[in-house]
Amino acid sequence: MIQSSDGKEEVRLVRVGTRKSQLARIQTDLVVEKLKTENPDITYEIVAMTTTGDQILDVALSKIGEKSLFTKELERALERKEVDLVVHSLKDLPTALPAGFCIGTILKREDPRDAVVIAEQHDGKALAMLPAGSVIGTSSLRRVAQLRRLYPHLNFKDIRGNLNTRLRKLDAEGGPYAALVLAAAGLIRMGWGHRISQLLSPDICMYAVGQGALAVETRVGDDDILSQLSKLTDPSTALRCVAERAFLRKLEGGCSVPVAVHSELENYQLSLMGVILSLDGTQAMDNKMVVDVTKGIGNEVKANFASRAGISLTTPSLAELATADWLGTSLAQSLLGKGAAAVLEQARIENAST
Repeated sequence: MIQSSDGKEEVRLVRVGTRKSQLARIQTDLVVEKLKTENPDITYEIVAMTTTGDQILDVALSKIGEKSLFTKELERALERKEVDLVVHSLKDLPTALPAGFCIGTILKREDPRDAVVIAEQHDGKALAMLPAGSVIGTSSLRRVAQLRRLYPHLNFKDIRGNLNTRLRKLDAEGGPYAALVLAAAGLIRMGWGHRISQLLSPDICMYAVGQGALAVETRVGDDDILSQLSKLTDPSTALRCVAERAFLRKLEGGCSVPVAVHSELENYQLSLMGVILSLDGTQAMDNKMVVDVTKGIGNEVKANFASRAGISLTTPSLAELATADWLGTSLAQSLLGKGAAAVLEQARIENAST
């Protein structure tokens, strides 16, 4: 409660922006419940909006060419102060935020792996067991490029729409799809974890940067909101995702090129594996690096991180976050030094021409 000029107590209101999809609302509800627990004297109001990515459903994400498909409208509302914070799936949030905005928290990650959902007629099978020519639905170039290498007998087809829509297409009698490949986190949060037939390990398919993590974006300098958000941060997830985002940012990648990662943090040892691929998966370049996040990497690196990453967290420490960012940047530089830029550029050209 806050007290007005006439001495009466007023309910304090914080407006939370989100997309309108069922999954987005479930994820936002998770965040709001945590905020309410930490700040019981504040009322949180959810404001749902439709984004460009929600409206364009007849074009593959990789073809649209817009980096902020699922965030632009939400950020406009944040800029106009129609909302005070915005909940995102971190993998939807571009690695470079608009001026004046920052990530105020990164919550504990759900399973970041990709999952296979098999059609009823193929129940009990994994991808490798599906008949030749089976149609696999996925909207991700990253998944297709990796899976084509291992399963050349399968036919991959783009599929758009929210999770409900895609599962209905899979379940439709006489439908074309033998299976879908989706983010496990979304299925689990929707209560559909029982539909998962196979979880894909890193040797089969590494995941998207930030996949499985929720982040909250707010205005730079809004110290009150940032204070509320700071209580929700999961340090391990934050370090892993900062490293992953730095890797993608240095590569200047996005949904129009196949880039994938796998990260782990154990006993302060942060490891990051990254791969870039050609669209057909025939070319792949990967590497892995490990750093002790407690060692630190110098004041200059910390300053550079603070100015470019769009991260405003009180935990982990700035030194640890900067070390994670350095890891991702260094891993990307190692691949660029081996010719990754040419592979990525060719992927962009081929994607634009098909």
